[in-house]
Amino acid sequence: MSRTEKGTFAAGQSGNPAGRPKGALGKVTRWREALEPHGDELFKVAVEHALDGDMTALKLCLERISPPVKAASDPVEFALHGSTLAEKAESVLEAIAAGIIDVPSGRQLIGAIADLGKILEITELEKRLAQLEQLQEMKK
Repeated sequence: MSRTEKGTFAAGQSGNPAGRPKGALGKVTRWREALEPHGDELFKVAVEHALDGDMTALKLCLERISPPVKAASDPVEFALHGSTLAEKAESVLEAIAAGIIDVPSGRQLIGAIADLGKILEITELEKRLAQLEQLQEMKK
């Protein structure tokens, strides 16, 4: 059995190694297929409820007619100063403070810089691990 003494699954072992059978439909797909033939009727009922003042039905209908608008900003150009990631993030903050870029765009840029930092960190760890493994092999 793949359980440890504490009752949790052992790391790297699935509780269901065979997985879902190939071609088996998930719950959401089955429900969607069951509702599909009744779509027009269900939509009419939702509209009737919305027209009768049901705010939940109204919200549902309006969201289907006009999905929420996603924020978009125009591209901007500014100098990304610094040699370290922290300095680059500071230059983004300076651009926000100067009104060159908006706050949401600045947050996205700083998030991208942070993600790059994580990638660089993992890359460095991979290199160090490979070096350690080579040293271990040489000692054998």
